Amino acid sequence: LTGLLLAAHYTADTSLAFSSVANMCRNVQHGWLIRNLHANGASFFFICIYLHIGRGFFYGSYLYKETWNTGILLLLTLMATAFVGYVLPWGQMSFWGATVITNLFSAIPYIGHTLVEWAWGGFSVDNPTLTRFFTLHFLLPFLITSLVLIHLTFLHESGSNNPLGIPSNCDKIPFHPYFSLKDLLGFMIMLSLLTTLALFSPNLLGDTENFTPANPLVTPPHIKPEWYFLWAYAILRSIPNKLGGVLALAASVLILFLSPLLHKSKQRAMTFRPMSQLLFWMLAANLFILTWIGSQPVEHPFILIGQLASLAYFTNILILLPIVSFLENKILN
Repeated sequence: LTGLLLAAHYTADTSLAFSSVANMCRNVQHGWLIRNLHANGASFFFICIYLHIGRGFFYGSYLYKETWNTGILLLLTLMATAFVGYVLPWGQMSFWGATVITNLFSAIPYIGHTLVEWAWGGFSVDNPTLTRFFTLHFLLPFLITSLVLIHLTFLHESGSNNPLGIPSNCDKIPFHPYFSLKDLLGFMIMLSLLTTLALFSPNLLGDTENFTPANPLVTPPHIKPEWYFLWAYAILRSIPNKLGGVLALAASVLILFLSPLLHKSKQRAMTFRPMSQLLFWMLAANLFILTWIGSQPVEHPFILIGQLASLAYFTNILILLPIVSFLENKILN
């Protein structure tokens, strides 16, 4: 809804985009509030998504493969939508973020440079790039809505998981009023937090560089994406080789597709598996460290910490969790 209202006042032109956003915040009635709710709403959306994925990982919900896989496709679409949306205000960080991230495709052998020029609509990030990014940012939410419906259809087929990880057909309860009221409470809490942030500290999660209009001739001292992509950006930066970094970046998200295959435990959830729980919370702490590293400049000691944290991320998911699950099975026997 906020997006539709913003689109009514936004101009997808490099010479007017920044001033149209400024005009929206200054002259349009309650425009500042709509803009703040939209920008911070994206942050809260990602907080909810990350918590949702974490819960699914903890309780073994990934064993409902169709629901899990559509969820990951949903995550990838959300990431794309958020990225193209970040470029639209056409501030310094928007422009340079778009330049750096789209340039990553040039690491793909043979077709890389063609892909980049096709995405840009020319030989640099310019007017055609902004136009197609605005189009994508407008259209992708419709794809997200479709994927959400598919996700819910698969969920309806399999039924929800539970903390015990056991079939609950014998004592099912109606969705309304039990779950609807619980969800309503959660929604009200998140909405009140979002409103508080949008009214009292709207730029807390943003970047100060984005208050400067985009200038292709002046590179910001430290280019970085929005905070919810910093963990992936830290993994990308930790590998000096460009293609290696891009592959690691892709693997950091696509690794979630392997979760059902890497599940070696006889129990579905981690509720009664203390060793797996320890690894899970280590993984969560590691993601916080990666997020912090992504916001720091590329210099010693941040480079080394980032490389170690990236290694720990992949080692934890691919090696440690399956081994510990196997050991827990042995102990149970």
